Amino acid sequence: MQKHYIRMRRLTIGILGTRGIPNHYGGFEQFAQYLSLGLTQRGHDVYVYSSGNHPYKQNEWNDVQIIHCKDPEPKLGTFGQFFYDLNCVNDSRKRNFDVLLHLGYTSDSIWHWRWPKNTVNIVNMDGMEWNRSKYNKPTQKFLKWAESLAAKNAQVLVADSPHMQEYLASTYGKRAVYIPYGAEVFTDTDLSVFRKYKLTPNQYFLLVARMEPENNIEMTIQGYLASNNPYPLLIIGDTGNPFGKHLRSKYHNASIHFYGSVYDQPELNNLRFYSTKYFHGHSVGGTNPSLLEAMGCGCDIAAHDNVFNNAILQGDADYFSSAQDVARIINKPAMANIIMHRKQSNIEKINTIYNQEKNINDYEQLMFMAVSKDIRLNKRFTLSPPLYQTAEKSW
Repeated sequence: MQKHYIRMRRLTIGILGTRGIPNHYGGFEQFAQYLSLGLTQRGHDVYVYSSGNHPYKQNEWNDVQIIHCKDPEPKLGTFGQFFYDLNCVNDSRKRNFDVLLHLGYTSDSIWHWRWPKNTVNIVNMDGMEWNRSKYNKPTQKFLKWAESLAAKNAQVLVADSPHMQEYLASTYGKRAVYIPYGAEVFTDTDLSVFRKYKLTPNQYFLLVARMEPENNIEMTIQGYLASNNPYPLLIIGDTGNPFGKHLRSKYHNASIHFYGSVYDQPELNNLRFYSTKYFHGHSVGGTNPSLLEAMGCGCDIAAHDNVFNNAILQGDADYFSSAQDVARIINKPAMANIIMHRKQSNIEKINTIYNQEKNINDYEQLMFMAVSKDIRLNKRFTLSPPLYQTAEKSW
């Protein structure tokens, strides 16, 4: 007989592993923002750890509690992240969290012996960080070790893609819970944004990514230039790091527009919605939030050909693995019926599979099961049984 759950009680939840909210950095920050807000709106007490360098200095954001911790990264470089995570972990030991959600493991898992003992530690394992081409061999070896520490010491693992789930099972013998990220279907279009960017709607190509080699930004640029298409290529992402500076310097071209980071979500979604083609070059990691957002905006997507992107988009995108492929995609005649089918299919995936509300539901369900010590995983490593089948609250 299947067990029926209701929302048992209000949970006290900590989220660490990001630079903080509201998002001013990247995918994990965007995810933390949506998840913390959604869980707070369901009545839980949610605390998000934030870097002391974050521009938002308040102790509360839309009823989400913000805990500011000292972050020496500006002085120490990347090494400072380890001390920032240690500061967050040490603070978490002073609080009575039911659940501590760790987003990633790169500079956190080495402090596993400091994780609070009376709290359920759930780790979102992200992608295979050690496989990123930007890292040298010693760093890759360290990251693989850090991954193993997280896999071995967390009470619960979360994988955001089936491929990552299978990898964790085969590598560490640990069953991870599959919870993909979510997005929303975008409908609030506003053409006024194009006065700011001096663009013509439906007459530009778009790429949104962090400036990292494994996101294949240079491959996309080279393919775009080889295509000789008159439409401009708009690149959104912070170019302040060495690779970003390299791209700006090397590809100083009137038709390539580097616009830096855009954190205004309606503005960014309008740019996505009205793009002619959206290029997604991410090659390492699981279900990428920016890809889901592009799907929700009804973009015509060209994605790097890898197992992660294929699992999400399936036949509803063009795929590239070289600059020549990018040029071919740009130059091929547009088939309106095929493009429309792809867009509608991807929007349907957002509505049914990669849905923001479903993502929050799944995390809430997992947290309830974890604190009640009733985590049962079926052969496909998904949540079983459903946590609750009523919408009633007991508080």
